[in-house]
Amino acid sequence: MDRLLLLTQAISDLDEEKVFQILDELIAENPSDEEVQEIVAACQRGMIIVGELFDSDDYYVADLIFAGELMSKAVEVLKPIICSRKKDTIGTIVLGTVKGDLHDIGKNIFKGMAETEGFEVHDLGIDVEPDVFVAKVKQIEPQIVAMSAVLTIALNSMKNTVDALKKAGLREKVKIIIGGNPVTEDSCKRIGADAFTTIAGEGVDICKKWIVNSIA
Repeated sequence: MDRLLLLTQAISDLDEEKVFQILDELIAENPSDEEVQEIVAACQRGMIIVGELFDSDDYYVADLIFAGELMSKAVEVLKPIICSRKKDTIGTIVLGTVKGDLHDIGKNIFKGMAETEGFEVHDLGIDVEPDVFVAKVKQIEPQIVAMSAVLTIALNSMKNTVDALKKAGLREKVKIIIGGNPVTEDSCKRIGADAFTTIAGEGVDICKKWIVNSIA
């Protein structure tokens, strides 16, 4: 079986030893930029399967947390290769888990994936007040603001953050993406975000398209 398929399977099986065995083998072969992206994509596909298994009740919250940690470690292993070849930053993202929510697994996975794609990510952490988002946006003038939440009650904090950006005159200067299990198309519209996702890799792809379209 192709090693990328084996890597996807190892991620989805939560087989940590196998994941890093395959990664070590692939890295030892000095992969090209394109091959590194294929490795990252294989890991992402494994995480998608983990999400599907969680949705079908085959995996539990503990499995989801372990998978997130496993993905974060995999990205850290690949980051030195990617960073050593990276010439230019393609864009800047301000990222945080909003006020009232202390979860960071999804946020951390998104951050790792975004950085491997060339984004400079300013991670504000968890339980982030709207004013903190506003202050950071004023300071660094990013193209994108990314907000994460796992708790449904935190959706109100997302809206409060968007409203705070509007009040500060910053809303039209950034694209806003929201992510997490409770976000939907309806909540995205109510919050006033430009896009939503429940899959970290998909969120990064959306951000890349925004950057490409802004340059075109």
